[in-house]
Amino acid sequence: MSRMIIGLDLAKSVFQVHAVDADGKVVITRKVRRSQMLEFFARLDPCLVGMEACPSAHHWARELSALGHEVRLMVASYVKPYVKRQKNDMVDAEAICEAVTRPTMRFVPIKSESQQAILMVHKTRALLVRQRTMLVNALRGHLTEMGVVAPKGIRRHADLVERVLAHGADEIDLPPLVRDIVLSSARQIGSLNAEIKELERKILEWHRTSEASQRLATIPGVGVITASAMAASVVDPAAFRSGRDLAAWLGLTPRSNSSGGKERLGRITKAGNRYLRTLLVIGATAVVGFSRRTTEGPLMSWVRKLLQAKSARLTTVALANKMARICWAVMARKTVYGEAAA
Repeated sequence: MSRMIIGLDLAKSVFQVHAVDADGKVVITRKVRRSQMLEFFARLDPCLVGMEACPSAHHWARELSALGHEVRLMVASYVKPYVKRQKNDMVDAEAICEAVTRPTMRFVPIKSESQQAILMVHKTRALLVRQRTMLVNALRGHLTEMGVVAPKGIRRHADLVERVLAHGADEIDLPPLVRDIVLSSARQIGSLNAEIKELERKILEWHRTSEASQRLATIPGVGVITASAMAASVVDPAAFRSGRDLAAWLGLTPRSNSSGGKERLGRITKAGNRYLRTLLVIGATAVVGFSRRTTEGPLMSWVRKLLQAKSARLTTVALANKMARICWAVMARKTVYGEAAA
């Protein structure tokens, strides 16, 4: 491999290339159009290519790796300190070229097409769930204005719609326009429910083909959705030195504001992958509720003991942190929950 190092600033149509040789001398500074990218890099000897981990980065990383180049992806916030004055494509490419050579730089593992595909399914499902929630909340709000209310819960909207559209002694007297709106909202909610179930079926199929996802599903509070998302997002558990590093990557560790030898820890950082953090917290909430009815297993005993001193919400977040560490142990050791905890 040649000693040339390339910083590549990605974009939609025009990419900026900044390359230096072994002595740090700039040898290439030019713009390359999307249609010329592969041809340009095919003419180069294998070299080190640095890129920021943006939406298209994994695609280009796979393409350039196939040409023999060594590609390293970096979080954009880690590259920013190397940006000199102003900000433009040339300066960004130069900063990437500088950052990729730092010995303490942390790199993002390159995802495969299969992993990106299942994550796309997850993102689409999350979008549809948000849209369904918006529709249900809007429907409840509109009917509340007309004096019609229903118990809370995403599944109770069906009873509400049935009451409004019922014909008989219990029929609610509402204007025809209101009934039309209720019927329209009910059709949209039903369509979203069908789409969500189909996406969940595809996630379950992928889960059954992934050994890592099946191992993760043995952890209390980790179901098919969380297990498949974790297995697809964490490409290489060896990229994290410990389970704490994974928990910190998910934003589940306390924010540190320490100085002068005084340790000050605040709320969790909420940095990193928000989707995975949300799934873990939801799973931890279910485990905390279940722990009030049983003491089986060391994890349940740990939760009940923590509940005696801390609030339920703080216990939930602490348990989500612990679950993230267990997930790392299960993936790193290629085992199941009981053996990983041993």
